[in-house]
Amino acid sequence: MNDITKRALEIVRGYDGPKIRIMEVCGTHTHEIFRLGIRKILPENIELIAGPGCPVCVTPVSYIDEAIYLALEKGCMICTFGDLVRVPGSKSSLARARAEGADVRLVYSPQDALRLAEEDPEKEVVFLSVGFETTVPGECMAVLEAEEKGITNFSLLVANKTMPNAYEALKDSADAFLYPGHVSVITGERDGKKLLEEGISGVIAGFTAEELLLALAVIVTRAKQGKPFFENCYPRVVRPEGNPSAMAVIGQVMEACDTEWRGLGMIPGSGLKLREAYASYDARKKFEIPSMDGKGNPVCRCGEVLRGEIRPTDCPLFGKICTPEDPVGACMVSSEGNCAAYYQYGEWN
Repeated sequence: MNDITKRALEIVRGYDGPKIRIMEVCGTHTHEIFRLGIRKILPENIELIAGPGCPVCVTPVSYIDEAIYLALEKGCMICTFGDLVRVPGSKSSLARARAEGADVRLVYSPQDALRLAEEDPEKEVVFLSVGFETTVPGECMAVLEAEEKGITNFSLLVANKTMPNAYEALKDSADAFLYPGHVSVITGERDGKKLLEEGISGVIAGFTAEELLLALAVIVTRAKQGKPFFENCYPRVVRPEGNPSAMAVIGQVMEACDTEWRGLGMIPGSGLKLREAYASYDARKKFEIPSMDGKGNPVCRCGEVLRGEIRPTDCPLFGKICTPEDPVGACMVSSEGNCAAYYQYGEWN
């Protein structure tokens, strides 16, 4: 342990100020904090809250219903990352649809889905475009490649989300945010600085024990000063300007829209949709998907978990009816989910 990390650990463990609530928005942060044992060394006046930083978890039930509709009713090949397959919709899941004969494929990138469309031009291929700013550039590049090659049997079912407006919606849930390092690689320091102007505090954090302890030390130190703050505690990876090329391709292909977040409801300007110039790659328009009002299990409390109002263990289903092997809610399905983290690392109380 180097001197900086030792000092950060001393600051965190010796914090004697008023109780401070810190929301780690990124699902990877939540899992790493558990894995590294950081929660166990914190004093009682530092509370870590797991937030809505898992893209699969915040994807609404209606989106799963749309994907199932495309698979079963329209005969599309559905291409997706693995976590989304087991997320329950209103009545079924993509895993069950696949068992009923639907063509559901696991891929590692939207480019994999595009290759499948190119190899089978008679088959409509839909990629489930779910994720934050980190994954959006790849999805935009797939659309541009499809246009360049004249591939017409490829489309996106878009549910991409952007983080800044979500922080505003959650500003009363925490005193400061651990901003996700992965997203910040794309967006840079722009969002954190803008939120600071609105009185919202936070730091960009990396993922090692040293980086996380430094970020926590900065938060509790700056919080004592009684003023809003922002710091980039991940400068070895996150540049102030982010990745301008990635941001440019996002701006070329997509534009902001209002979108629904599981547990948070409709957040204005927090989503992305394909621009009209690329409407032929929009699965909703291409297949005229009817409006769907998805309804999840009423007993599942994923929404409250994602808002930071309760811990996963406060849900009566946790570890009993809802487990990673037989999940009821998205937070237990996803490898980045809050409930999955609590379950995996044995936090049962």
